[in-house]
Amino acid sequence: MNRTGQPPGRSDPLVRALDQAAQALRAGRPTEAERFAAPVLAAEPDNLLAAQVLGTALLMQGRPADAVEPLERAARRSADPSTGIYFARALAAVGRRDEALAQLRECAAQRPPFVQAFLELGDQLGEAGHHDEAAEVFETGLSLLPEAAVLRIGLGYVYLRRNDRTKARELFMQVREAAPERRDAAIALGRVMALDGETAAAVDLFRLALSSLPRDPLVCIELGKCLLDLGERESGEAMIRAGSRGPAQWGPALRSLAAGAYGRMFLRPSSAARFLES
Repeated sequence: MNRTGQPPGRSDPLVRALDQAAQALRAGRPTEAERFAAPVLAAEPDNLLAAQVLGTALLMQGRPADAVEPLERAARRSADPSTGIYFARALAAVGRRDEALAQLRECAAQRPPFVQAFLELGDQLGEAGHHDEAAEVFETGLSLLPEAAVLRIGLGYVYLRRNDRTKARELFMQVREAAPERRDAAIALGRVMALDGETAAAVDLFRLALSSLPRDPLVCIELGKCLLDLGERESGEAMIRAGSRGPAQWGPALRSLAAGAYGRMFLRPSSAARFLES
């Protein structure tokens, strides 16, 4: 079998379409990937790769309800844990949390261990408020994959949700010391420092994180809040505006503006929208 799941030597329009779909998906063009993969799966319902590509493309477009069926079809026949993870994400996005967790537990039980399975399972458990179980998942993952810094960061966030900032800081610092270039560790440590009142140090870390991804909206907002706390109102508000590019970020942006001693409050939503869009 070749990489399209078809017999060697086969060359027909469906094979070419599936290859184009896979290339589009790898290039981050999910709409194009859907356009090529959907006819292949309709013509060949047992085509594993077509189901994987179509389901992933639909999920990337924010259409989890449409993605569930093809991803389930692929996950039931594939030994690839990444397919199961995408299926679990679709399930969680449509409110089927218990099924999503069950799917992720299957992925985490596979060997050799797959780091993303532990990360996804721990994150979903944490979001559901199951902090003890989430910590256990991350610790199990680290026992099998001790060099997986992303699991150490995930475990740190579990402690942060428990408001155990000392333990969270310790874990984030371990990652920073081992790999100073990691932006996820810089962001995580910056959040702890901001909560602990080490605002200037948090500003340095958030700026470091933005140096590699300048338009990260949540980091812009967090940096803006820190600048406001330092009394740098003009630069703080400018940074919060930079992070609020659309209604999806307006909630965090407005909470950051209102939280500090140098912040703002708006009596009308229209006034807030005009301020953020100005």
